Amino acid sequence: MNDVLIKEKIKSIKDAIPKHVTLVAVSKFQSIESIKASYEAGHRDFGENYVQELCNKYEQLPKDIKWHFIGHLQSNKVKYIAPFVHLIHSVDNLKLLKEIDKQGSKNNRIINCLIQMYIAQEETKFGCNEDELFNLIKSSELDTYKHVCIKGLMGMASFTNNKSQIEKEFKYIRTLFDKIKNTTLKQNIDCQILSIGMSGDYSIAIECGSTLIRIGTSIFGERKNI
Repeated sequence: MNDVLIKEKIKSIKDAIPKHVTLVAVSKFQSIESIKASYEAGHRDFGENYVQELCNKYEQLPKDIKWHFIGHLQSNKVKYIAPFVHLIHSVDNLKLLKEIDKQGSKNNRIINCLIQMYIAQEETKFGCNEDELFNLIKSSELDTYKHVCIKGLMGMASFTNNKSQIEKEFKYIRTLFDKIKNTTLKQNIDCQILSIGMSGDYSIAIECGSTLIRIGTSIFGERKNI
């Protein structure tokens, strides 16, 4: 997709969504030039799935970009993105959160995170179930983490054309989000972000309370390995 069309797509989506909803342009496998086109259109939030690709792009692109890590994250890779990542969307266990806290301490910064929830009917997706979520946020160990802040939840709906199923899954994670948000919690939990909705279902997600949507294909076209 050419630069002009990318800029038009960014503007079209931003004009169509409520002002309180953040658009993260998923730039996985997209070229530096394509990201620059989005940047020149005034966009600053970009999402990446792979640590090495994210680090390479961080080095080559303006430093006021807010980089979101949205892929499955291994503990031994946290150190590479800890100095600059804006938000990690994919925390699904206390061990990973402990490593993020450790690397946050080394970099003298608080790293914002989302807890990834398993809401889809697909075994290939990652995330916590409801019990695991509340065990994590009630954990006494979490009290000791001074360099992480849990900002909310992330989830991916089933890949299906069944809109009622997608809506059911999004409404379920919304109930969990509201339950955490409306409960007195720890200092390092500030539940403000519900990251649900991608290119095929973001309209449903917004209706269900999404505050952040992750869109790649509808901006950049079909992905190609770079």
